[in-house]
Amino acid sequence: MIFPQAMQSAILLQRYQRFLADVRLADGQIKTLHCPNTGSMLNCQAPGSKVWFTDSGNSKRKYPCTWQLVENSAGQLVGVNTGLANQLTVAAIQNEVVTELAGYAKLATEVAYGEQGSRIDILLSNSGQAGAPAAECFVEVKNVSLAVGPQRAIFPDAVTLRGQKHLQELMLMRKQGHRAVLLFCVQISGIQAVAPADTIDPVYGKMLREAVAQGVEVLAYRAEFDIPNSGITLSTGIAVDLV
Repeated sequence: MIFPQAMQSAILLQRYQRFLADVRLADGQIKTLHCPNTGSMLNCQAPGSKVWFTDSGNSKRKYPCTWQLVENSAGQLVGVNTGLANQLTVAAIQNEVVTELAGYAKLATEVAYGEQGSRIDILLSNSGQAGAPAAECFVEVKNVSLAVGPQRAIFPDAVTLRGQKHLQELMLMRKQGHRAVLLFCVQISGIQAVAPADTIDPVYGKMLREAVAQGVEVLAYRAEFDIPNSGITLSTGIAVDLV
């Protein structure tokens, strides 16, 4: 995807109240950005980090500028806007980048399903075309922003009861005969593998492995960043390490 506005750079001063971040521009001006990430942002919010943001130009917004990327201490670019994960995944499916999810005629988003009042991020389905996958495919997308080395990332970056619930719902869909897929959208440059963060949320790690044992598929794709052209693309399949 290409942002309609050019990405601008700044230096992070602080993130606070979860949704706000103060940055210093090159001319010394201090600007407050909207932070589109409710998570812990572990290793992604160190003061002094270089960040990139977009300016909506919408004067009706209290904070018209949105934080998009940060350079972590290892020099990796990290996408902090969790709201982009679904958009990036939808585009990758439609462009047949995610080959494991090819062949479906219909794609819907935010569809109610399951037994816990959930909404699936992406629902893929067909209308009985010859040679097409028969079962509906429920795809839950998780944004990954925590690197633990130059080529390895982990999820989650904090205990996630919501993530545990989504795994339960995916297992239910699998028991009902549908395809159930968890897709990690890894917004970190250079990453080659993603794994469950067992030291952060051991319950999630255990449940993820249980889900796989019951037939839930787990995929991971890495984003590529094109700062000069203000673009982010989900383009490269990477390994999922459950050992």
